[in-house]
Amino acid sequence: MPQALPLDVTALAGVIMGSLIVLIPVAGLTARFAMKPIVDSMAKLRQASNQGEAVNMLERRIALLEQEVQNLSGIRDDLSRLVEEMEFQRQLAPGPTPKPGKE
Repeated sequence: MPQALPLDVTALAGVIMGSLIVLIPVAGLTARFAMKPIVDSMAKLRQASNQGEAVNMLERRIALLEQEVQNLSGIRDDLSRLVEEMEFQRQLAPGPTPKPGKE
């Protein structure tokens, strides 16, 4: 049976820690430069999907505004007919016709 060499745990820990002091920043910089294009493309994809949702929301808002304008146009037509009807009824009413502006 071969004889095992004695290990100096303190020296081994020192060597490992010393090498990690150099290797961790190198690995971090390498990962940053390697992952940056991937992260940028993911951010652009998310932004594009958010813009699509914003466009859909704006389209719905515009459709609702158009519907409201159509409703207001119908109310305006009804009001003009009502004014014409009131004027016609006033002309048919017997008695003195009041002068406009003095009622």
